[in-house]
Amino acid sequence: MARSIKTLRPPITPEVTDEDIRAAALQYVRKVSGFRAPAAHNREVFDHAVEAVAAATRELLDGLHVRGSTTHHH
Repeated sequence: MARSIKTLRPPITPEVTDEDIRAAALQYVRKVSGFRAPAAHNREVFDHAVEAVAAATRELLDGLHVRGSTTHHH
């Protein structure tokens, strides 16, 4: 499952799911940490980073104003 991070911004991806966001966050954390799957002693900090990146990603996408897009909502 070595997917690269894809653009989630509407209208490129009109319907973004939490799964899409989490997958992108996971790819990011894997890339920057260099770990595909962390060892047990790194699991907690790894998972926390994925959640934090996912939350920041959701905030970014929710806050973007895309010209010509009607999918903006809070």
